[in-house]
Amino acid sequence: MRGGRVAVVGGSVAGCASALAAHRGGADEITVYERAADDLADRGVGLAVHDARYAELESAGYLHAGMAWVQMERRRWYVRDGSTADPLGRTIAETPFPFRTYNWGPLWRELHGRLPKTAVLRTATPVETLRPGPEGTAVGTATGEERYDLVIGADGYRSTVRAAVFGDVRPAYAGYLAWRGALPESRLADPSPWPDEVCAYAVFPGGHLIVYRIPDGSGGRRVNWVLYTSPPPDLDLGLGLGRGLRLTGPTSLPPGGLTEALTAHLRHVADELLPPFWGALLHVTAPAERFLQPMYDFAAPRCSAGRVLLTGDAAAVARPHTGAGAVKALQDATALESALASADTWDEAVAAYDGERTPSGRAMVDLGRRLGDALVLATPDWRTMDQTALETWWRRADGAGAFGGRVLRPS
Repeated sequence: MRGGRVAVVGGSVAGCASALAAHRGGADEITVYERAADDLADRGVGLAVHDARYAELESAGYLHAGMAWVQMERRRWYVRDGSTADPLGRTIAETPFPFRTYNWGPLWRELHGRLPKTAVLRTATPVETLRPGPEGTAVGTATGEERYDLVIGADGYRSTVRAAVFGDVRPAYAGYLAWRGALPESRLADPSPWPDEVCAYAVFPGGHLIVYRIPDGSGGRRVNWVLYTSPPPDLDLGLGLGRGLRLTGPTSLPPGGLTEALTAHLRHVADELLPPFWGALLHVTAPAERFLQPMYDFAAPRCSAGRVLLTGDAAAVARPHTGAGAVKALQDATALESALASADTWDEAVAAYDGERTPSGRAMVDLGRRLGDALVLATPDWRTMDQTALETWWRRADGAGAFGGRVLRPS
């Protein structure tokens, strides 16, 4: 099957990868609709890719070997403990962590730069309607409608495309929050106690902090951190969240947008629950470098409906504990390329893609829930843990061993 018109709704990492997959799979005309008008490359948060998943995705042509990265080797687990003078805290365990860390912005820029010159990129153009039909789907914007042979929804967790075909899918708030931040490494008073190859897990009752270094996109490095906590039940988050809520309103706070109540809770965690080194890291992160994401998860019943496909977070959102958010989106693209390239009809391509990616998405959502319970909602008594106890606990939490992403099935 060669030729045809494909629309990709969403121009982020998942969208760019999907457009590239459609081009490699044989589509003649590709249009990418992106609601944002600004340059997405300005997003400077970090992401991690398991070494084995990197090898698969680099071989498939969706990760470029020339991109800047930082190699992680070990994950060191720290607790706040008055019995040690080490500002990093007391080490309770050390486990393998074979991951490469990247900066989101350069990854997007690299994928965006590889789109075919014939692709039409429509920024500041939100998709308003979708009208599926037996021979294609009409995409409606403020300027009118266009019909495509295939529409790919890569427009994130609040996907317009998913809502059009699976309107009853309701992402549910998981009961806790994730703060994210990234700052120049040069701002640390003394980074030397923290080895370059170590991803730090600073754990405390009801949450944990993950910290690792990433490239800054300009030859230097940044410190990327994610803090997960269950907020006090009486804390007004100002987000209108509740379990089972359909996400129709604002569901995150952008950089610089934390309320005073949330900022006070962040200070409490930094000063009272984290070891001094990691607490200080939160303090030296400027308000404009911090943002907040409530945790939620869901999976669409399928990754397809007629001539419509879902990729990335539009199809399934797994909590970030899985260490595989970007990996899943890129794996979706490899499966899409393979399905398009090997099928004789659009319907065959859609069925092949759905058959592979729907089970994978559900498995990662299930893993994210297990890890969220283990790392936030039902944490063990970290102070009593040692190497053996933590390894046993982690094997139970990880289950099938999919942390970092499931193995990519060869095309």
